[in-house]
Amino acid sequence: MSPSTVGNLLKDLGYSLQAPSKTEEGGEHKDRDAQFHHINEKVSNFQKRNAPVISVDAKKKENIGNYANKGREYRPKGNPERVKVYDFPDKKKGKVTPYGIYDEHRNEGFVNVGISSDTSEFAVNSIRKWWYRKGEVVYKDSPAIMITADGGGSNGSRVRLWKIELQKLADELQKEIHVCHFPPGTSKWNKIEHKMFCYISGNWRGKPLTNRQIVVNLIGNTTTKAGLRIEAELDENTYEKGIKISDQQLAEVNLYKDDFRGNWNYIIKPISKI
Repeated sequence: MSPSTVGNLLKDLGYSLQAPSKTEEGGEHKDRDAQFHHINEKVSNFQKRNAPVISVDAKKKENIGNYANKGREYRPKGNPERVKVYDFPDKKKGKVTPYGIYDEHRNEGFVNVGISSDTSEFAVNSIRKWWYRKGEVVYKDSPAIMITADGGGSNGSRVRLWKIELQKLADELQKEIHVCHFPPGTSKWNKIEHKMFCYISGNWRGKPLTNRQIVVNLIGNTTTKAGLRIEAELDENTYEKGIKISDQQLAEVNLYKDDFRGNWNYIIKPISKI
């Protein structure tokens, strides 16, 4: 039987060529739904008080150089962008890690484009930069900041350095930092994913990221009809990997666990008042 005949038979039976669909998120945690309700209630309370609620995450690392980027862009017919066949990283240009902060109430974003490791120190310094560049202007009098974050990565719920760095930020700003982590396997529900990162990816579709400044510019030029505005900045600091935090250091964090899932929901308060 020929391949075309098999194809016709499959078509008659209702079959078609389909790509795998990413829909299965793994095992569902028993408190998953309750955590989403908890986050929603807390976000609503913060926004009623005009207190900042930010969604944070690191976008995937991007190779810098003349590499292919997913998507298509209009160009003269028969004149596609010429890029490298292989995407082996350029040792001189390296990679960048865009760490984003999305203000859920104001539909505004800030992206700190790092050239070093994606560590908790980098993550919290990105939040620090957002505060001094954006947050302080409109939320200066707010006594607290709420952060929604994934359960893993540099801002993971089990990462000790994340809590240490947040303590430093709380002391520096003299503000409480309220943190809510999404349950395992639900990172795509994080607001920043579908309110900001997807539009950044769409804005640089088909464009080679040939240098760091192009990355910053493309992120900063991302807008939507709904009024999304994003600012971006290059972070040339070096962040050390593998920093170990002792039990004693962790115990010194002024951390208050929520009654519900305290490992996912907690407050870090300033240790001393100025």
